[in-house]
Amino acid sequence: MKVKAKNKNRVKNSNWQFWAIIAVPLIYAIVFAYIPMGGVILAFKDYSIRKGIWGSDWVGLRYFKQFLLSPSSSKVIINTLVLGFYSLLASFPIPILLAVGLNEVKAVKFKKTVQMITYAPYFISTVVMVGMLMQMTDLRIGIINKLLGLFGVGPVNFFGDVDIFRSLYVWSGVWQTAGYSAIIYIAALAGVSPELKEAAIVDGASRLQRIWHVDLPAIRPTVVTMLIFACGNMINIGFDKVFLMQNSMNLAKSEVIATFVYKVGLVNADYGFSTAAGLFQSLVSFIMLVTVNQISKKITETSLW
Repeated sequence: MKVKAKNKNRVKNSNWQFWAIIAVPLIYAIVFAYIPMGGVILAFKDYSIRKGIWGSDWVGLRYFKQFLLSPSSSKVIINTLVLGFYSLLASFPIPILLAVGLNEVKAVKFKKTVQMITYAPYFISTVVMVGMLMQMTDLRIGIINKLLGLFGVGPVNFFGDVDIFRSLYVWSGVWQTAGYSAIIYIAALAGVSPELKEAAIVDGASRLQRIWHVDLPAIRPTVVTMLIFACGNMINIGFDKVFLMQNSMNLAKSEVIATFVYKVGLVNADYGFSTAAGLFQSLVSFIMLVTVNQISKKITETSLW
């Protein structure tokens, strides 16, 4: 009996490293993700600093109606949806194409060089990246405008032209994240059975046919899973980059829910209205995630749950 008790204690003691490793991210999630969720109640109250969160007057869905019916809010919602859909169309397929292309490369040095070049921009901070964009698109000294000048075009005010903002935002994001996003597809392609490829070669399949009939079907579950996540995050346009790229000239298309919440909540101190706008964004994201997941489950038999 004593031997069994000692073995049980050893098993328990041997797990402390595991709990120590997950303790920090777990505490971080609780403190910064779950505890602040209590503040969601501000969306249903006319918040007063004097009365506090729980003592403020209950207003129900008033702020949600105000947000959905206001003309300025409608423009913000449309801007968010259009920018999110544009980002999804541009940024989702490119990492897949990059991964498939790298998987077909036989020269190891060339493959690693391309991976390093495409992967490196991911580690550039948002502030630095937007600063680089401003320098490269500057009307006088920007390298992009100088190159356009060689073809008799420009100079173009990229940050001042409201019609260019969305493309500038999306394609700069593609440049920054394509290499990093391709990693998971490269890992999935590494698990494709060599026997299937050899059988396809014996059957006379060309390289494109092998990619279409062997590689892509093998990574379809991974592609579908990432697509579900991407659709769920489509409306969650990040605040930092949009806010840094935003100015009075492109505001008509650069004002999204995230920047709207910041201006209404922190600048104008209308906490209830801004919380309602942020909660609306989260609810739409959740509904889209569940909807796309169910559609995927019926069509492809691949889902998150």
